[in-house]
This record gives sequence, structure tokens and C-alpha cells, in this order.
Amino acid sequence: MGGKTKQGPGANALKREIEVRVAGESRASAEQVFDVLADLRSHLSWAGDRQKGTTRLLTLEAPEGPASVGTEFTTTGADPMGRFTDRSVVTEATRPSAFEFVTEAHLVTKRGKVAEWTNEHRYELTPSASGCRITYKIRIARISSLPGALALFNVRLLSGVVRKASQGVARRGLDNLAKVAEERVGV
Repeated sequence: MGGKTKQGPGANALKREIEVRVAGESRASAEQVFDVLADLRSHLSWAGDRQKGTTRLLTLEAPEGPASVGTEFTTTGADPMGRFTDRSVVTEATRPSAFEFVTEAHLVTKRGKVAEWTNEHRYELTPSASGCRITYKIRIARISSLPGALALFNVRLLSGVVRKASQGVARRGLDNLAKVAEERVGV
């Protein structure tokens, strides 16, 4: 093997897991924000239509009604690297405090390269005097290969730049989630 990284669906080209965390406030209650998260179809609004055109969900297929542990859903999305096709499963749905899902993502870059990702998305909701505090964490546990700019994930000095860009996307998603919850209850 001579130092080469294994490639393929189960391989991991990352030297270390990547975690991005953002937090913010909503005037909606923790229960109201949780209800938006558990309404998987709402993700197409706050993580899709309301996001920037370069990084967003494009389609979503999910069962009707509130998601619970084991609920599966599929999405497609775009970002500056290319297009994603994702399969996700809800791994925690504890109303009103936590909502989590794991995504197996399939990225096809603009140059036709393929990378498989495993991402864990976790939302923690804490009541506050004005509504609730939302903390969002994405943990990238695995990427099968690092084509193009993805190689920066393994360059310690430059991975911070990639993390900062990811925080911007996560921040917009969190802010959009808070706004959707507030709009639903008229606050």
C-alpha cells in the first residue's frame, strides 16, 4: 500500500473527524423548534429554499408526520463542490431537547469524482427566558476520498478555513430554522 489511503465506500480518507458547532437563539419555544425539526418536510424550506443558491437542499422525500427514531428520508443537494444524494435516518428524537440524524452522503464533484460521507447532525434545544437556545453540531466522521478542494480537510493549517466556511452554512441553516419556527407560531 505504501502510505496510500484506502478508497471505496467504507474507506476513510480523513486524518481526523471534523466537527462544526454553532448556536443561536429563537423566540420560539424549544417545543416549537423541535416540532419544525421533526417535520422533515420543513427542512426543504429552512435548509433549502432559504439557503444560498450554492449550498442548499434541492429535494427531500420523507414520510408525513413527525419523525421519530428510525424514520428514514432522502435528499439531494448542491454545494460549491458538486451535487449530493443523501440517505438519512433519525437516531434521536427527544422532544423538546434533542433531534439527531445520521446521513450517508454521496457527492459527485463538478469534475465527476465521487466521495462517500458519513455525517452526524445534532440539534440541542434549551429553554431560555426569550424562547430557546439552539445548538447545532455536524460531525463529519468519514469521507471515502478527498478529491480537489476536499484535500484541505487533511491540511491542518487550511482545515480551519474550510471549517469557517462550513460554519457560515451551518449558521444560515440555524438562523433559518429559528425563523421558520417563529413564523409558525407568530412570534
